[in-house]
Amino acid sequence: MNAQVTMIKTVFRLSATVLMTACLFAQQPPPPGKERDLKYEKDEPVTIKTPTGEVSIPRSYALVIGVAQYKNLPASAQLEYPERDAESIYSILISPEGGNFKAENVHKLIGPKATLANLRQELETWLPSVARETDRVVIYFAGHGFVNAGKAYLAPYDIEKDHVTTTGYPMDTLSTVVGTRIKAKWKVLLTDSCHSGSINPEADIATINSSLKNLERSLFSLTASRDRERSYESKDWGGGHGIFTYYVVKGLEGAADETRDGIVTADELAEYVHREVRQATKGAQNPTSERGSFDPNMLLAFIPSNAAPGTPPAPKTGTLIFEANTNGVEVFVDGKSIGVVNKGGNLRMPGLVPGVHTVKGVKMDYEPDGPREETVYPGQESTVSVKILILRRRPKAAVDSFDKGMDEYNKGSAEHYKKAVAHFQAALKQDAAYSQAALYLGRTYNALFDQDEAQKYYKRAIEIDPDYLEARSTYGGMLLDIGGLDESIRQLNAVVQRDTKNSLAFNLLGQALCRKELYTDAAEASRKSIELNPNGAEAHLWLAESLRMNGKYQDSTVEYHEYLRLSNFDNKLAGKLNYYVLGYLTGFGKKKRANLQDIWRELRSEAYLGLSDCERKLSHFDKAIEFGQMSLVYDPKDPYVHYALGLAYGRKGQQNNSIESFAAARNHFRKMLEINPSMDEAEFAKKNVASIDAALKSR
Repeated sequence: MNAQVTMIKTVFRLSATVLMTACLFAQQPPPPGKERDLKYEKDEPVTIKTPTGEVSIPRSYALVIGVAQYKNLPASAQLEYPERDAESIYSILISPEGGNFKAENVHKLIGPKATLANLRQELETWLPSVARETDRVVIYFAGHGFVNAGKAYLAPYDIEKDHVTTTGYPMDTLSTVVGTRIKAKWKVLLTDSCHSGSINPEADIATINSSLKNLERSLFSLTASRDRERSYESKDWGGGHGIFTYYVVKGLEGAADETRDGIVTADELAEYVHREVRQATKGAQNPTSERGSFDPNMLLAFIPSNAAPGTPPAPKTGTLIFEANTNGVEVFVDGKSIGVVNKGGNLRMPGLVPGVHTVKGVKMDYEPDGPREETVYPGQESTVSVKILILRRRPKAAVDSFDKGMDEYNKGSAEHYKKAVAHFQAALKQDAAYSQAALYLGRTYNALFDQDEAQKYYKRAIEIDPDYLEARSTYGGMLLDIGGLDESIRQLNAVVQRDTKNSLAFNLLGQALCRKELYTDAAEASRKSIELNPNGAEAHLWLAESLRMNGKYQDSTVEYHEYLRLSNFDNKLAGKLNYYVLGYLTGFGKKKRANLQDIWRELRSEAYLGLSDCERKLSHFDKAIEFGQMSLVYDPKDPYVHYALGLAYGRKGQQNNSIESFAAARNHFRKMLEINPSMDEAEFAKKNVASIDAALKSR
């Protein structure tokens, strides 16, 4: 487990008992609120401001029906999971990260409440009376379906098998009600019953009312199976669900959002559920939806954290300005000559992509200065001093081997790194005191993710030349990644004591101290790095972390935002970045990432997670939720972010007496458990889920 996450976990664990109080409180249903002003809302959709933009959601109503144990059916005909299915549908419908229905606008008929009389009341009286032209209506049924004399019926709780025609709810009546009496912009019918495929609302509507030609009215009917197929339920699906409903819920939670725009449309849900159910049952069950019978862009769920991160802008280029202590110094950047600089003058190299570049100053008959690595920051000018001091003394063969190694190293691929190793080893063999060859052997092995060999040659470089500060800084950076914090701090302290202007070393030292939980010292080192280089984004990140862990939440948010501002460019366009400069600055202890874009996403995810934690501690729960959602945009599989969002939604639910917020909290706790059920916080999450489930069932 990496050290960065360990710090975050500590903060969250302290908050768990607080949320438990909130969730236990949620078991008591909120007092009934005032009736909503239907006239005011009639033509006004809800516009939700999100981290990725605004989304307009119609006013919405739903009826959720689930029957497992039937009053008049034999034991062999009873079902196990329809009531759990219905509760899951209710939870995702009212969640602000799902259907976005107001809880008071979703009626439930579960178990004994799902009588034929109640079905008729809700379907034929309530929904037609409240739904208007611009609204969205969802009807969900889980339970038995029967066919009698060629007609299909939904089975209410009090159905009698020998009197299906008088005790069942006719599916053609359902089609008539949905198609002609409920006047809504979007109408959704979801049915999970043994013969749910018998429902074909569009065909029935055409027969019953051939004059219905209003194409703007859209009906989306998704049924669990084809006409002659069974729909299955099993304990293997989320602890017990109908397979169809299990995938409907997963789809509405975001799995169906294949375009990664944060919206689940009717078309996306139909494609996802059909594919997943068919695959799960090996073709035995095939959900159906009528093509062309609904608006494919009908919005069924909105999950802002599911949106793909926006494309960051290309990095601003930076400039290196070279100065020299003598005349006639030829300057090389990344192995290519850029010109000659004389004493008292300067040589500018603009247009460099941000990141690490190798620089070297050369004068005939003298040992070169470098190659060494200098960091270019976006939009910033940095001065590089080249010092030529020592007459040449290295064997020409060693220098030639080293130069060949640098040529391969600067090409930056695994194939070229392997070739570079051979050249650097040859240079070190030809000159055992060649500290630069040892350093670049360490860097090359590090780039190949062989930290053991990298350590060996970093130490060798320092043994050859104890004053080789670049070697110490690089070694200290690598130690951060493998968890050698004490030695990293020792090496980096040696650097900053001898070079008080080394912003990178102060930056790395700030990270190491923060990970050692020496937050005051870490903040001091990070501030020094920022003072020397205000545009160094990562120092702001570690300062933010240190301030947050010291309880200075308001100050911390300022630094997180500054990090996000300074790092908002596409790292994959930033050229070759040596792993320790970008990778080790993250401090996540990961040995390998697919590319620099992954690093960029991880860093931004962690910054938004830190912001979310700060805002929650300041009782700014909406902001905490917004930043948590943004964190998931960059890393949707981080269990700690889901846990943080569960805490934030839970506290908001407690603060506002909002059952919808508790539903969202439940979903995030559940996702956290799915991703990593062995986390220390798992028991708290399980208890919270159970408490919230009890609250939702009491509605």
